[in-house]
Amino acid sequence: MTEGAQVPKLLYGTAWKEERSEALTALALGAGFRGIDTANQRKHYFEVAVGKAVQAAVAAGKVTRGELFLQTKFTFRDGQDDRLPYDPQAPVATQVRQSFESSLQHFATDYLDSFVLHGPSSRGALTAEDIEAWRAIEALAGEGKTRHIGVSNFTLAQLKELLALASVAPRFLQNRCYARTGWDRDVRRLCAEHGVVYQGFSLLTANRRELESASVKRLCKRTGQSSAELVFRFAVALGVLPLTGTSSLEHMQKDLAALDLPLEAADVALLEKIAG
Repeated sequence: MTEGAQVPKLLYGTAWKEERSEALTALALGAGFRGIDTANQRKHYFEVAVGKAVQAAVAAGKVTRGELFLQTKFTFRDGQDDRLPYDPQAPVATQVRQSFESSLQHFATDYLDSFVLHGPSSRGALTAEDIEAWRAIEALAGEGKTRHIGVSNFTLAQLKELLALASVAPRFLQNRCYARTGWDRDVRRLCAEHGVVYQGFSLLTANRRELESASVKRLCKRTGQSSAELVFRFAVALGVLPLTGTSSLEHMQKDLAALDLPLEAADVALLEKIAG
């Protein structure tokens, strides 16, 4: 396995795009994205189509595999529909490996940059299935088949439990990020304490009301930036690795450019507290 690409400052998220998945992934790569987030979960993602776009871009010489950061996920049976990337009768550890190998085929690659447990099997304490899945993911990392591993949709308590039992610590935690919880402040703090990179998704769609507030509108007017641009730049200032799933080329370009915008400490503080 090669050293691979650095972790980008912004990931392109491919959820809920269905028949547009291939074209929009290609558009994102053309716009300059080098980090692609997906999942081997046909219910909400179309990983085969995402992989076709990546393969085409590499074949055309538009990007090399080594420049790309490819992240996908293993999803438990309850989070899937009937289009499964593994044998539902197999042990969880086997399902993890089958899902992983399927993703490698989709991208025509021999390694992933990040492989993530899409979510725990319950809302409570981690189950035996969760631990079995995590051990299988750790094994893939130990074999050098994925550069990084992580989890998604974990609560603070679940993340604490995982950190205590993990033989290989997660590099990433990906959660829906709400302004009303201080942008997942408690989970972000735990991540920072343990060197886990917090990936935030739905930064815009989960916070529409807050981003329409008078204080944000004044900030947009003063800086000449949209609320989307400000939020992505703000996220980076917080140490968050944000995802965007925009289908607009203009917004893709603006989201990438926003990462280098100047943002004063007072502006960061304002955005951090917009939910009160």
